[in-house]
Amino acid sequence: MIGKERFEGYSLAGFRKDLVSGLVVGIIAIPLGMAFAIASGVKPEYGIYTTVVAGILISLFGGSKFQIGGPTGAFIPVLLAIVMQYGYEDLLIAGFLAGILLVLMGVLRLGVLIRYIPRPVTVGFTAGIAVIIFSGQIAGFLGLSGIRKHEEFVLNMREIVLHIGSINVYSVITAGISLAVLLLASRFLPKAPGALLGLVISSAVAALFFKGQVATIGSSFGAIPSGLPPLHIPELTWERVAAMLQPAFIIAVLGGIESLLSAVVADNMSGSRHNSNRELIGQGIANMAAPLFGGIPATGAIARTAANIKNGAVSPLSGIIHGFVVLLVLLLFAPYASHIPLAGMAPVLMLVAWNMSERKEFMHILKTKTSDSLVLVVTFLLTVFTNLTIAVEAGLMMAVLLFVKRMSDLLNIAKVLPDPNSKHAKVRAHMVFEGHDCPQIGIYTIEGPLFFGAVGRFEKSLLADPLRPKPNILLLRMSRVPFMDTTGAYQLSGLVKRYRKQGGLVLFAGIQPQPLDMLRKTGLFEQIGADRFFEHTGEAINYALERLNPAKCRGCKHFVFRECAALSEGKGAQPAAVVAGNS
Repeated sequence: MIGKERFEGYSLAGFRKDLVSGLVVGIIAIPLGMAFAIASGVKPEYGIYTTVVAGILISLFGGSKFQIGGPTGAFIPVLLAIVMQYGYEDLLIAGFLAGILLVLMGVLRLGVLIRYIPRPVTVGFTAGIAVIIFSGQIAGFLGLSGIRKHEEFVLNMREIVLHIGSINVYSVITAGISLAVLLLASRFLPKAPGALLGLVISSAVAALFFKGQVATIGSSFGAIPSGLPPLHIPELTWERVAAMLQPAFIIAVLGGIESLLSAVVADNMSGSRHNSNRELIGQGIANMAAPLFGGIPATGAIARTAANIKNGAVSPLSGIIHGFVVLLVLLLFAPYASHIPLAGMAPVLMLVAWNMSERKEFMHILKTKTSDSLVLVVTFLLTVFTNLTIAVEAGLMMAVLLFVKRMSDLLNIAKVLPDPNSKHAKVRAHMVFEGHDCPQIGIYTIEGPLFFGAVGRFEKSLLADPLRPKPNILLLRMSRVPFMDTTGAYQLSGLVKRYRKQGGLVLFAGIQPQPLDMLRKTGLFEQIGADRFFEHTGEAINYALERLNPAKCRGCKHFVFRECAALSEGKGAQPAAVVAGNS
């Protein structure tokens, strides 16, 4: 479970690198953990507890060598909504249930399925979450008072407008200092923990010059305890579990997506390869354990994982060290955290939102002006103006429907006839025109998947031929049909029955393995008869020519096959020797 192969060849030099990286990432994680917790509607220490417990367990049991886990910005809108609707205690239950679901997803090897979520959907809801996080910090940045938090974006913006007159100049100055430090640190000291520097400097300024004028963690939430809380098992009842199943599912899916995206980023940066299913199991174990210590849901943190790799980490030990560093800081310096101004934390989350917004990818997809652009915009707007559940469900549904539409458009059915001017008399669509079409044999080339989304086009093309009445013999060339589902097979079955009822015949040429296997599974292959399937078109044409009605050929002037002249005069022909080259 732990994955000993991730520590193969481990050395003292590797330990030193992990120690340095774990120390740096641990310092980075402290202010972020508190900020994410506050933005999620809970006390800041709960974010610290999550960073310690979940951070250690994700590195210990996860499927990535470099993954750093903890509270993240992606969870903020979801967790805030749960806290406001159900309360903190029920949030712990939802987190615990989400952990169970993540473990089950890993055990059932569903990690690969999460990768199939379309990119426009993930970019759309990520950008929407970024907007919610950024806008949620405006009140803290300005130091507005009397603000009530709501689940709806519009109502929160209305609160800001209604209370804009309560701007606290001292809060604005404090937030401005924190923001300036963050921006300067990212440019001139890229390896320094900018968030921590911003909080330390803004806290010092506020304490020295604006004491009592700016809201702090202590004045808003009370003092942060020094150490982890005692083990506490949430009170589980069937009613509470049932009520938390949907929120837990949302947390599990979002956590799975975020953790696997982070693991992929780590793979690209390090050249390693993560185990998706093991990662989900590790995330699940961590999310089951964190609520027992008051922690909120956690997942893989892309920015902290990237920082871990950039600082030289070589194994999961760096993530474990990062968790113990945070615990050590909690034990030694917790009382000082109470003096951190909330205005100083607002720019930290604003910068997190800006960095996670994927604005370049958003604009790139938007500029393509395709159906993906529509999925992106709808997912984004629904995330901002409704909630993440509706947004993801609608985005996925739209993506599926548009994909089905695109795939159905790929189905192309063309009526063809042999071209006497081509080598081996290859069949061509341009040979079919008014006055040049066989009344008895209809040859069609089918290209594209034959599935439930394309049956309408299939039926319309074959049963509504405007050139001639239905021929008695139908030859379907299916060498370019890569896939067929049961709906496609059912459509073929109906076609075969209809032709048989009128005394006709349906032949197949060049059918690929998957469609052929589907016909066998549905029993249609036996119903049609093995002698009606041919490897080459020429063989099928020969078979059809031998079964023409000679009376209908007499006097026919279409002459679509080389033997038609003889058949028209009632002399008969030897079709097998003439068209064997057709393919």
